[in-house]
Amino acid sequence: MRALYIGRFQPFHNGHLEVVKNILSEHEELIIAIGSAQESHTPKNPFTAGERFEMIRATIAQEPYDLSKIYMVPVEDVKRNAIWVAHVRSVVPKFDIVYTNEPLTRFLFEEEGYKVQETRLFSRSEFSSTNIRKMILEGKSWDNLVSIPTKRIILKIGGIDRIKRINSNDIK
Repeated sequence: MRALYIGRFQPFHNGHLEVVKNILSEHEELIIAIGSAQESHTPKNPFTAGERFEMIRATIAQEPYDLSKIYMVPVEDVKRNAIWVAHVRSVVPKFDIVYTNEPLTRFLFEEEGYKVQETRLFSRSEFSSTNIRKMILEGKSWDNLVSIPTKRIILKIGGIDRIKRINSNDIK
């Protein structure tokens, strides 16, 4: 069976990795849909789809998985919820089950007849991309919440400075 896991992964953190591990313990193949692929350089979406792809790929490559059974597909948003599932289906390989905790995503896939499974949350208050971006912005320690490859990529692309600059304003 092939599973679909949808997220923005801004950035990909150790909680996401645990979800991937759990899904792969139950399914032969996994599609990771990198959502809001058209978004980058904003407070909510600081990283490009390509950067997120690299974070995910480099992190999973450290694990004992056959990467030929893991697909990563950027999925752009469409502003019409009624056609969103069809849009996702058109850009990813066929799948049998969807993993998400986002209520609207769950509803939309269930409405189209898909089985949807919630992911187990791992220390959600700690492992949250929103929390990690906030910690980076505030100069707090964040790197223990992501893999070493993800940290390296964030540092290599100037991600810390990017997050600080896109969250700044001209009001003093």
